[in-house]
Amino acid sequence: MYRGLGLGRKTLPRGAWIAVPTRRLACHRPPMANAPRRDRPASVRLALVMVGLPARGKTHIARRVMRYLSWLGYRTRVFNVGNYRRERVGSQMSHTFFDPTNPEGRAARAEVAMAALADMLAWFANGGEVGIYDATNSTRERRALVADRCRAQGLQVVFVESICEDETVIASNIRQTKLHMPDYVGMDPEQAVADFRARIAQYEKVYETVEEDEGSFVKLIDVGRKLVASRVDGFLPSRLVFFLMNIHTIPRPIYLSRHGESEYNVAHRIGGDSPLSPQGRRFAQNLGRYVEGEVGEGEIRIWTSTLRRTIETARPLGRGTVEWRALDEIDAGDCDGMTYDEIRAAMPKEFEARSGDKFDYRYPRGESYRDVIRRLEPVIVELERERSPVLIIAHQAILRALYAYLMDKPPRDCPHLSVPLHTLVKLTPQTYGVMEERFELGPEPDRAEAPT
Repeated sequence: MYRGLGLGRKTLPRGAWIAVPTRRLACHRPPMANAPRRDRPASVRLALVMVGLPARGKTHIARRVMRYLSWLGYRTRVFNVGNYRRERVGSQMSHTFFDPTNPEGRAARAEVAMAALADMLAWFANGGEVGIYDATNSTRERRALVADRCRAQGLQVVFVESICEDETVIASNIRQTKLHMPDYVGMDPEQAVADFRARIAQYEKVYETVEEDEGSFVKLIDVGRKLVASRVDGFLPSRLVFFLMNIHTIPRPIYLSRHGESEYNVAHRIGGDSPLSPQGRRFAQNLGRYVEGEVGEGEIRIWTSTLRRTIETARPLGRGTVEWRALDEIDAGDCDGMTYDEIRAAMPKEFEARSGDKFDYRYPRGESYRDVIRRLEPVIVELERERSPVLIIAHQAILRALYAYLMDKPPRDCPHLSVPLHTLVKLTPQTYGVMEERFELGPEPDRAEAPT
């Protein structure tokens, strides 16, 4: 029974979604540093065991899940058996090494698989919360061995199987990612493709899909075209099912831009809902021209907050926009409209507390960066689901949090990330990372920004 979301065993089509209400948090004081967190289960010990033939996107899925959970504050790590094999046995191995009838190759692969598993279990013993065991795990026998050892350590086990029969997707995955692996450095591309396809054929000889009697599982079919979940139980696994429903492998750029300089920026005041300054309006025109040159007649989604300065920045683009309350700037509460010098003079203890811990500090009757991350989760899921280019015009704290997520930065780094005014950040997600480009569109703001 799929009890986490109140469903039986279901096949969930792409496009299914759950509305998650967002709201501004208020009337809460900063928690004590040693106070227990109440926004997540007190104890999490979850082993996600990847399953699938080569070139089915397992590592891509594993990395996306790790990024998502780490950003939410879970101690998460991927243990990639392929990396262990390259380090301990060698990288440039012929497809014959993966032949299930090759006793030397089979023994060597089993050894590195168990080394990765042992390291994962040791990591759990030292406080790890979500371990992702990234390997083909192509037989019932291997999966049973992995699951038994995990369950013996008190871990909940969920298999995540990626199934793909779309030859176009497989061929694209081989050429875009596998040919750049250390296994094929210096090899003729056509020869490398032929060897990797032969490697896949070796795994196909023994491959067995996950069955109902093996335990909890999630199956992703054709990179998100369909999802099947069975016996998934608990808060976090159910949450992951929703996340996995929305991810895909289609490359598209994500643009991040702060609003143009506002009148409050010029006065060094925080919060508020002030209009753009003259320099801010010129930036909005520059942004519109840049997007027109970059996208032309193509499609691009434009998201803004509900605040005036982001809406005014988007206006010269001449395209439809979606306003997200979740993208509104961090709520400064009682400090809204003040300068930091005024806060230092009127509320010295608050100023000192914020300087000591900018991530967990919560403005009086306002928000912290941790609160911002919580309310941005539905934006993140929608961003993962979106297949067109997206331009997000928002605010400094919001874009710091989104940038941290996309670039796989620790959440606590958020308050210290650089997202300057009048600069467009272009991020293009790839299988093994994100390509970043920055464009200073000008003009220079009227006044240097106040320290934040």
